[in-house]
Amino acid sequence: MTDKPIGVFDSGVGGLSVFSELYKLMPDENYIYFGDTINLPYGSKSKEELIKITGNIFDFFTSKNVKAVVMACNTTSAAAYEALKDKYDFKIYPIVQTISKEIALKNYKKIGVFATQATINSHAYKKELQKYNPICEVFELACPKWVNIVENELQNKPESINNIKIQLDLMLKNEVEKIILGCTHYPYLINVLKQFAPEDLFINPAKAFARNIISDLKEKNLISGKKDYEPIFYVSSNPIQFISASKLFYNVEEAVETDISKSLIK
Repeated sequence: MTDKPIGVFDSGVGGLSVFSELYKLMPDENYIYFGDTINLPYGSKSKEELIKITGNIFDFFTSKNVKAVVMACNTTSAAAYEALKDKYDFKIYPIVQTISKEIALKNYKKIGVFATQATINSHAYKKELQKYNPICEVFELACPKWVNIVENELQNKPESINNIKIQLDLMLKNEVEKIILGCTHYPYLINVLKQFAPEDLFINPAKAFARNIISDLKEKNLISGKKDYEPIFYVSSNPIQFISASKLFYNVEEAVETDISKSLIK
């Protein structure tokens, strides 16, 4: 059981921000990463579409005999986790639900959340943060263009920088103490964001999420004892673009294209 793979997935390269933290802390694990590039961006899809897509990815990981699946995707964590969490035999780690408690217990009074439209529509961060810190004000803002900016490596283009600054200025009007980068693609934009605000204003949940996963795997005695695994990367389309866009967080040398999502919503 301990040597079974850990599955990690996202709509594209964003989840590599989580995978890279896991890999730094647990390099001896057997990892399978799936980037569902044919269906990105997830943020514009309905809850029903996201449940269907996520279920098919979970079925793919079932075929790979995984011991755990990391939902390195805020959108599917927010929209699909509750519907699917009890339907599979492997342990499931959703980023929104896992990380919100840790952030809430820091007792911030005002927190901002940048996320996809689907995550914002679900109010998942607001609900989870206020579950543990009821007096915290949570200001949510959708950034619908940011995933495509990252996936297409457009973050240094003037129009992208302008869009990022406009969204940040809107959030700063709320005088928030911290801003959660509530999509795993968004940490790719930190070099732009910190031009206009202190870098420590932004919370990248990936590090804390990875630590939490490792702690739980250790508690359940699911840590691998082998040291000869190489991570395998699958995508549902365009592996060359995935490899190119991946380099900020993890240098993917090869991505295997698979058709598991070709039948899903495009």
